[in-house]
Amino acid sequence: MEPAAYTITSPSDNRSEWTHGNGIAELPDGNILLSFRNISTVVRINRQSGAIDWKLGAPPLSGQHAPTPLPNGNILLFDNGPFRVDTGAQPFSRALEINPNTKEIVWKYQDGTGPGSNHFFFSSRISNAQRLPNGNTLINDGLYGRFFEVTIDGDVVWEYVNPNFGPAPAPPKGQTNNVFRAYRYSADEIAAAQKTA
Repeated sequence: MEPAAYTITSPSDNRSEWTHGNGIAELPDGNILLSFRNISTVVRINRQSGAIDWKLGAPPLSGQHAPTPLPNGNILLFDNGPFRVDTGAQPFSRALEINPNTKEIVWKYQDGTGPGSNHFFFSSRISNAQRLPNGNTLINDGLYGRFFEVTIDGDVVWEYVNPNFGPAPAPPKGQTNNVFRAYRYSADEIAAAQKTA
């Protein structure tokens, strides 16, 4: 990867860490999906050749995390949105499902972003999204320790806020309830993991 072709997208990002790899997933064909936050880019690496054979950057992405392949071949990710080069809009986060063949956003969840909108769904760092077996999406608003489940129509059907703050030695104003990743596991998945442990 050449720095001139993969530039840092946010003026406030630290130049000493050029790409900041923050998510990796193996695709069903064995190739690798890799996310780079500071250059707002997800790439697919051909495992046989080691070459990048697909990429998606800014726009539409902005400081994204946790790209995950879905059974339909699409990619689900958490688009953090700390600095949007395409809209110049106030920062906002969203969960996106992207068709890698067309690079189109085929589904998204985000709060309103117009003038006067409440921007309470914004996590500039960390976070993830998980497609659930029932078709809903679990979203981890990681900076604020908020997990919530949304339907395909964007209705919130479940929500939980992490009540645990830390680190303990820090003064209360220095403690957070951040959660890097959150996943839901079924009872069967937990039982299977316990058998192999």
